[in-house]
Amino acid sequence: MKPSTPIKNRDILMNDYAMIDGLLTVSEAINIAMAKNVTILVINKRHEHDEYGILLLSDIARKVLATDKSPERVNVYEIMIKPVMSVCPDMDIRYTARLFDQFQINKAPVIEHGNIIGFVTYNNIVLKGMVNNAS
Repeated sequence: MKPSTPIKNRDILMNDYAMIDGLLTVSEAINIAMAKNVTILVINKRHEHDEYGILLLSDIARKVLATDKSPERVNVYEIMIKPVMSVCPDMDIRYTARLFDQFQINKAPVIEHGNIIGFVTYNNIVLKGMVNNAS
């Protein structure tokens, strides 16, 4: 019996995210997310030795809305997650799922040659990886 070809992160990644600057206000970031119809905002590196940051709508809800802060007065860099756990494009999605479980995350950028080429989420793993593999 021949082993099946592993499904890799690059096979299931999605590009539903927007790149933003960490100096933007949360209000400006929300406007970008709405205009681009995304729920993941990636904070660009400030220089070549910097790392990417990430801002999710759930972060805004927990760190701004729930604490009654003004989105016009809070900058993205104050509430973003940085550094971000990333995965390699050629990693088998089974290992990505294990990594997500181990670190209790549900999405990660896929980075190739220092640049984000997309995102992998639990949803992608199940809906694109497991379902397509089962056929």
